[in-house]
Amino acid sequence: MSEPRPLIDAHHHVWDLDRRPQPWLDEPGHEPIRRSYGVDDLRRSATRPIAGRQLTGTVVVQCVASVPETADLLDLAGQDPLIGAVVGWADLIGPGIGDVLDALLSRPSGGYLRALRHVVQGESDPRWLQRPAVERGLRAVQERGLGYDILIRSHQFPQAIRLAQRFPDLPLVLDHAGKPPIGHPALPDWVRAVRELAVHPQVRCKVSGLITEADREKWTIDDIRPVWDTLLTAFGPDRLMFGSDWPVCVLAGGWDRWATTVDELLSACSPHERQAVLHDTAAAFYRPAAPEKEAEAPCC
Repeated sequence: MSEPRPLIDAHHHVWDLDRRPQPWLDEPGHEPIRRSYGVDDLRRSATRPIAGRQLTGTVVVQCVASVPETADLLDLAGQDPLIGAVVGWADLIGPGIGDVLDALLSRPSGGYLRALRHVVQGESDPRWLQRPAVERGLRAVQERGLGYDILIRSHQFPQAIRLAQRFPDLPLVLDHAGKPPIGHPALPDWVRAVRELAVHPQVRCKVSGLITEADREKWTIDDIRPVWDTLLTAFGPDRLMFGSDWPVCVLAGGWDRWATTVDELLSACSPHERQAVLHDTAAAFYRPAAPEKEAEAPCC
């Protein structure tokens, strides 16, 4: 029997509210996901195949500005065979950023740390990514062979573009396609910004988080398709990666409904293009670790 074709979910979250609060869940509209989520919850949710592929690996991404949370995610990756890589957090402006990264990387499960992320979308400074202290931190990230996930809203593209210009050797990935204003008149501005960012070859893009940027109750694939067409043209399939943004996607239909949508969007693509979006781009960027793990390891 042939091996199953691999599918990497390049963006999902887990959290245990008994262990660590998630203040962002207190915001209005998050009531449906205001509980703890572990990897086994994802396994139970991700039942819909995409292009005939079932989920085989994931990248778990930080939620809060917490080094202890990152350490917990690394330990979880060391226990659960589904997780191949971690996007963590460390204080980029801290004077000891290099030591913090070295300590995380030296943990028994530190090899799963592949990138860092900061919630730039919550920063009011329009040049936050260009602050000298932030750039110093990003150089420490680059020196350790790590990448950086860019989490911005569509009006913050100028600083993401400047980041790509100033750090041509730092692997970058745009989370949630820069949160396009789906269904709003400002979408053409997002299109122009995506095209400008995509000029920089070190930048990848996650096809994730789109359904929560649309009308969460009424969205259809026709709302998503213009965004998909823009991304496919700007980045090409070899620089796009599928992500679910689970369990946040539950707010707009869940993993399986998003998987059904991606399956249809990919239907006109070649086998090579589907392989790139569903596996190869994420595998090349995050280089998922595959050490021996206990088959029945606990998820949390």
